[in-house]
Amino acid sequence: MTAPTAPPAPGFQEELLPPRVSLFWWAERRSYLLFMLRELTSVFVAWFVAYLLLLAIAVGQGPDAYRGFLEWSALPVVIALNAVALVFVIFHAVTFFYAAPQTTVVRLRGQRVPAALLAVPLYLGWAVVSAFLLWLLVVA
Repeated sequence: MTAPTAPPAPGFQEELLPPRVSLFWWAERRSYLLFMLRELTSVFVAWFVAYLLLLAIAVGQGPDAYRGFLEWSALPVVIALNAVALVFVIFHAVTFFYAAPQTTVVRLRGQRVPAALLAVPLYLGWAVVSAFLLWLLVVA
């Protein structure tokens, strides 16, 4: 058993502890806020993955399960969640397309390829895939 110790001198404890940080410290600077929003978008990307897996499972289980999935998908809360998720997933894609060329170093003849030349194919690919999916929705 240890002997009791005297309480610390006034002000001693405060000097050892780091200063308190606000819970929303990341909201004070725009760059931190955008970073945190980007991290939050991962939750909505995961939602879309889960949603598509549920769709695939329902299709695999037959017409009744698929019909049930469509009825569930038509609920206002699911529609609202998907609408919010779409906005966040678009933000996720745009920030990814912005960051990827800056973090990827490509050299051609000893010179670094400009970030814009790396970003343009990403945006073009996104536009082509989006146009194809829109075409499938309109035609099919």
